[in-house]
Amino acid sequence: MTMPQHEQQQTTVQDDPQARALLKQAFERTARWQADFKGFTADLTVNVNGKETSGSVMVKSPREVSVQLSDPDVQKWAQEQISMIAVHRGPRSFEESDGKFTLTQEEDGHPLGTKLVIHGSNSFYRIKNGRITQINRKMAHPGMPPFAFTINVEETATTQDGKFLTTRYTVYYYSPQDGKLTNVESFTDSHVRVGHSDLPATRRIISYENGEVRVKSLTFSNHRML
Repeated sequence: MTMPQHEQQQTTVQDDPQARALLKQAFERTARWQADFKGFTADLTVNVNGKETSGSVMVKSPREVSVQLSDPDVQKWAQEQISMIAVHRGPRSFEESDGKFTLTQEEDGHPLGTKLVIHGSNSFYRIKNGRITQINRKMAHPGMPPFAFTINVEETATTQDGKFLTTRYTVYYYSPQDGKLTNVESFTDSHVRVGHSDLPATRRIISYENGEVRVKSLTFSNHRML
């Protein structure tokens, strides 16, 4: 799953200070690498439906991820996955991310919590017990059909710093035009503490592709901080 970044659009909705405080609290309780994070290297093994490929990875920042594997297709896929991990875990402020949008909230009794609308981004979240439990987003890119997805956060761990770190989530992809489901991906992650950083240890993805259920995994070992 590659997560595109949404763009800010014009909106005339009035910002809700309570919604802003709610999302900021959840944002600040989400685990990220520290501001002085320099990156890491690790050995990497990728398994696609039983076929293993081994190599290495270097992560310096969300935009500096290098994967070395013998299979070019597996290498490309692994690089996309690890880049996505780095984007989500990279240090950034609330004001640099969702805080730059106009925010409102709705209490609709949903099991996953308060609906928090991020105006101008075609997105809304749900928040419960101080953490983001669901992400909904519609995307449109020139030359591509529009698509949408919903991410349900199912399990989280608590780091040594008292932050939430997602360990299991499912992504539902669908067409915003007719609501037709196009794919489902189930992610299970584990992490290892190295110094002051929680680094990826494993990622397993179960998805439906080309008429079959496929299971892919990434295993990181021998982590070394840069």
